[in-house]
Amino acid sequence: MINIGEFNTLTILRQTDNGYYLVDDEENEVLLPNNYIEEGWGIGDEVSVFVFNDSEDRLTATNITPKIKLDDFALLQCNEVNTVGAFMDWGLPKDLFVPFKEQKSNFREGKYYVVAMYLDYDTERLVASNKIDSFMEFDEINLTDGQEVDLMIYERTPLGYNCIINRLYKGLIYENEVFRNLNIGEQTKGYIKTVREDNKIDISLQKVGYQAQDENQEKILNILKGDAGYLGLTDKSKPEEIYEELRMSKKAFKKAIGGLYKQKLIWLKRDGIYLTKEGRD
Repeated sequence: MINIGEFNTLTILRQTDNGYYLVDDEENEVLLPNNYIEEGWGIGDEVSVFVFNDSEDRLTATNITPKIKLDDFALLQCNEVNTVGAFMDWGLPKDLFVPFKEQKSNFREGKYYVVAMYLDYDTERLVASNKIDSFMEFDEINLTDGQEVDLMIYERTPLGYNCIINRLYKGLIYENEVFRNLNIGEQTKGYIKTVREDNKIDISLQKVGYQAQDENQEKILNILKGDAGYLGLTDKSKPEEIYEELRMSKKAFKKAIGGLYKQKLIWLKRDGIYLTKEGRD
């Protein structure tokens, strides 16, 4: 079976003036136009190609890797808006269509939007949607607290930033736990803070739990040892200053220095943190 919107491993069956015809195990054929043929390819070779609809809605193969694949998410630029919807640049000659009904707000030419690509079974065409929540799993959450995950930021809300977790689940990064600029479409690492009883997922951009505290303590000690035993931060420092210096939240910072103080590895003074004799050993 040839899968539209995905890469397929197919065999070159024959050559025509328009290009190679490729075939799968079930003898289904698709054209690979001449401009997508790589040097050295020949009859009988197996090739990996992406299959999509061309400008005349015919199945076509290409060696180009698009910016988005079936059932996936990407930040794409809107090339055009007309009476039927928007058309996005996804790296292939024919733009990707986003109907008006699949736009959370009206798209504007030149702007970027996070979209999901799916197959419209009525038309058998690849289309996209900006209604991201419709393409995520909310019932069966296979995640554990503290787990490192891949994130894509897709929406800013009054509470913070909504993100896509492992290209499958919806998560929230709270505004008061963000200490750097986050951009829509940005992909980054994060950590599961908690999966709530209603299956909503809270995300942290930093490690959580005891492992995070141990690593934060070690980071502060290393900075002190490498900087003459002094760090110009206190529990009164602004969260932005702490994040700029240490890449950790103020809450994590206070936990870390509290633990170091209890171990008598640091002194806490009004002007900053000092390494003790025990901390130098």
